[in-house]
Amino acid sequence: MPTMMSKSTIGTEIKYDAIVIGAGFGGLYMLKKLRDELKLKVRVFDKAKDVGGTWYWNRYPGALSDTEAFTYCFSWDQDLLQEWDITTRYLTQPQILKYINHVADRHNLRQDIQFETVITAAEFNEESSRWLISTNDGGKYSAKYLVTALGLLSATNVPNINGIDQFKGELYHTANWPGDANLNGKRVGVIGTGSTGTQVVTAIAPVVGSLTVFQRSPQYMVPVGNGPVSKEYVDNIKRNYDSIWEQVKSSKVAFGFEESQIPTMSVSEAEREKIFQNAWEKGGGFRFMFETFSDIAIDEKANIAAQDFIRKKISEIVKDPETARKLTPRDLYAKRPLCDSGYYATFNRENVALVDVKANPIKEITVSGLRTEDGVDHELDVLIFATGFDAVDGNYKRINIRGRNGIAIQEHWKEGPSSYLSVATANFPNMFMILGPNGPFTNLPPTIETEVEWVSEIIAYMEEEKLSSMEPNIEAETLWSGTCREIADKTLFSKADSWIFGANIPGKPHTVYFYLGGLGAFREVLHDVRKDNYRGFKFETQNSSDKKNTLTKQMQKEDA
Repeated sequence: MPTMMSKSTIGTEIKYDAIVIGAGFGGLYMLKKLRDELKLKVRVFDKAKDVGGTWYWNRYPGALSDTEAFTYCFSWDQDLLQEWDITTRYLTQPQILKYINHVADRHNLRQDIQFETVITAAEFNEESSRWLISTNDGGKYSAKYLVTALGLLSATNVPNINGIDQFKGELYHTANWPGDANLNGKRVGVIGTGSTGTQVVTAIAPVVGSLTVFQRSPQYMVPVGNGPVSKEYVDNIKRNYDSIWEQVKSSKVAFGFEESQIPTMSVSEAEREKIFQNAWEKGGGFRFMFETFSDIAIDEKANIAAQDFIRKKISEIVKDPETARKLTPRDLYAKRPLCDSGYYATFNRENVALVDVKANPIKEITVSGLRTEDGVDHELDVLIFATGFDAVDGNYKRINIRGRNGIAIQEHWKEGPSSYLSVATANFPNMFMILGPNGPFTNLPPTIETEVEWVSEIIAYMEEEKLSSMEPNIEAETLWSGTCREIADKTLFSKADSWIFGANIPGKPHTVYFYLGGLGAFREVLHDVRKDNYRGFKFETQNSSDKKNTLTKQMQKEDA
């Protein structure tokens, strides 16, 4: 059973050095660094009943990481790397949650975590240079440092469909999956065919009575290639973990493979086909896009070659020509690369049907199911929303976070979320973000480690120099946003409608949400900024009269 921290005394402000929001990968490592290395008094809050973050909530059937097991973990606990038993190539949600729980127990982290507690407000007090925190149970706290480890994909997106409140069956969102859900023999509908939707569809098709998939956009997918691994495979990884992590942290996508340096059109058509086929058989979405050739994400001709290969596979796998046509994408292969456990073949089952809701939109949800514009009523017992998340900044907008002069985070980010180096944002002093806006588009644990370690270093610097507050210059933040936009515009990702640019949420600004320059380059930028006296940040200290003096470390290079 999880250890439950005692609730706070209502009306009494409890003081900490640092408060961390979120007990997933980022929050746990942040707690470990600040508490055990910097010896700060730290409190972590999470609305869940236990640790895990995204992997606590996403318990839907088929939930699977698209990162291979040997790099979907922490690298900083080298003993654990050797001890942990790798049994499969990819990790299911229960396997990941087991790992995170083990880390929490191994490092005695739960004693400083308060579960089932929601941060409702966080306001920076300029006189004290401290964050004032309120929780849903009436608790009042303050801390010099506020660290948000909210996760990129945690603010659920439920579409506003007419009639949703009148449905008499079961309504589920994949990120709030009930433990007692029973789909056996039932008529089930799934809205959404992104990574989550395709995993759910593939997993539940064999057990439901009937399954209707409501697809807005067909997806390019390759097999995941999951399965048990040999002792030799595991021994080789553990023997070479130092070099593996060195490569991961210097690479672009941080998935544990060498990215290709070969242009697609530099080889013959027969050789291209062979390379694509080998990647298809090996499995892995990021491997297919980045290990095969160097330019699939940046050159349209190369991208079309990858498109054509996957389209041909769809036509070979799906038996019904009309269903195959609906499942075949015609746009760029330029979203987060997906992999599956047999999604296309699922539509060969007699109990599975596909509805193209771009051609035939959903009109309303009825008492007994869902009605499309053509007047057809789809009778359902269960309707599943696999509609993803208000990514990156969604959870920030659900908290009343206020910085200097009372500015709300929603106002600060009204044109779209921004940051300096993903870890901080102007007007919000002493607030550090783990996986904030415009961070690397990669396998997440290595990026989380990178950002946590950098934040820990700057906090250590502030403590040593007795600095009261820090924040980025707005000029530095603007330049970083421009850098992220410039890089994104050189890729094909910026030309596709995708959640990684905010396109899945109606009314959300279509802007840059990630740094697409790769983890290795990002780490170099962080190193250079730190080496250059934290270029782009401004700091405040208090003199002997407790009057604030400003120590400003201005931008010195435009390419920060």
